[in-house]
Amino acid sequence: MHPLLSPPGKSRRRAPLLFLLGPCVIESEAMISRHAAKIGAACREAGVAWVLKASFDKANRTSGKSFRGALPPREACALLAALAREHGVPVTTDVHSPADAEMAAEHVDILQIPAFLCRQTDLLAVAARTGRIVNVKKGQFLAPWDAKPIAAKLEQFGAKNHWITERGTTFGYNNLVADMRSLAWMREAGLRVIFDATHSVQRPGGAGDTTSGDGALAPVLARAAVAAGVDGIFLETHENPTRALSDGPNQIPLRQLPRLLAKLSLVHEAAA
Repeated sequence: MHPLLSPPGKSRRRAPLLFLLGPCVIESEAMISRHAAKIGAACREAGVAWVLKASFDKANRTSGKSFRGALPPREACALLAALAREHGVPVTTDVHSPADAEMAAEHVDILQIPAFLCRQTDLLAVAARTGRIVNVKKGQFLAPWDAKPIAAKLEQFGAKNHWITERGTTFGYNNLVADMRSLAWMREAGLRVIFDATHSVQRPGGAGDTTSGDGALAPVLARAAVAAGVDGIFLETHENPTRALSDGPNQIPLRQLPRLLAKLSLVHEAAA
């Protein structure tokens, strides 16, 4: 088992990177099954540990007309669990309410708290009490040191293993900036830190009724984050980002994944 998947011990020795990989949202059963198989092959080729990720519901969209998900929530989570068993990996999805957390915890290994909900005490409490790993996306409006009280809440409610994911900070209108100092400061505070390379290159609302982004820069930021010493990398990937139903401009083309994983592994080894 990858060290990040177990409750933290006393050692802070640098472990292998853990990769959280998958498309933004389940567009269909065939689509997520196809992506899981291709991502699994890329990870085996690169020799890396990974977690399957995909949203069963994209509740936070710019427009009320935007695509949210192809399947009913419980059915979608059960599908993710089945794919995780098939490929022998953990699985994660985001939850938006205490009821979501309770339902998803029946199927998935890691509950992801969206950035805009990162301080919602009731959601954090229920997620922690499920006994699952809780991965909190740090809000775009928070400083790195503001993640510590979030971790304290999770521990107060019984979470044994929790992560904080950096996904960029608001930088003026319709833009984000990734501050690599944030990663070092949060790890120095004793937190387990994931870097979300694809959401960090978003341009929120940048296309009017949708979010745009600079997906070509995600690998650049991922390399920098690995060199800075993160515990894991979160990357959304799609076989054809130009046709993705959610967050296409940020996602990495699936065909580029094997080479990128190999590069990030080399950076990790060099920086150890």
